[in-house]
Amino acid sequence: MTILQHETNLHKQVVLITGAARRIGADIARYLHSFGMNIVLHFNTSTKQATQLYQELDAQRSNSVLLLQANLSDTTIVPQLIQTTYSWQQRIDLLVNNASNYYPTPIESANETHWEDLMNVNLKMPFFLARHAAPLLKETRGNIINLVDIHAERPLKNYPIYSIAKAGNAMMVKALARELAPEVRVNGIAPGLILWSEAEQKEYTQKSILNRIPLQRMGSTEDIVRTVLFLHRDAVYVTGQIIAVDGGRTIQQ
Repeated sequence: MTILQHETNLHKQVVLITGAARRIGADIARYLHSFGMNIVLHFNTSTKQATQLYQELDAQRSNSVLLLQANLSDTTIVPQLIQTTYSWQQRIDLLVNNASNYYPTPIESANETHWEDLMNVNLKMPFFLARHAAPLLKETRGNIINLVDIHAERPLKNYPIYSIAKAGNAMMVKALARELAPEVRVNGIAPGLILWSEAEQKEYTQKSILNRIPLQRMGSTEDIVRTVLFLHRDAVYVTGQIIAVDGGRTIQQ
């Protein structure tokens, strides 16, 4: 058997990360930046955090970061977002659909405003960002990575609209992988317990949640960012897949 060595040089590649000002999005930005990638940081209302992250990364490497503010509930801004990203360095190599709205919508109180908001940000916007970025990603044989959720497969109680939207997001990964092959690979990451959510702490005690995870511990944002790097740089024969980074939680009853 011949082992093929593959190493992609990420220096000066451009990645657009939605919802990049804080939490997982910010750590993805820091990690990819450390490998020489140029980062387009999208944010909506987290202006302070986005500015601080911009200053942090720009101090390490001048002109390696671009800030983009946009409300992802408005899909009419998509062409401008993609064009601004491309015009900055004349390329796009990776789109990370990380931005997400997340709040409870119990069936008895759910309304159309909830539906439209959660569907727009978690499903509609990632699709149309991918649609408009696709021709440019084909030029670089780039990638799309969606942050999905383990609750796309196992719905979270009191979060039906969010769970439905993420299930659609998971199917989007598979559908776009077929549509955009062979030039563009499309994959997803489904985080498990990386950061405690208010919903999980209300429904269960922290101990009971950890007992349902075979690895018996929380993950970290480092687990997610390493998976992003793997899918973009190393997994050259992987497309249409969603990797559950969940300590084995989804294999439990």
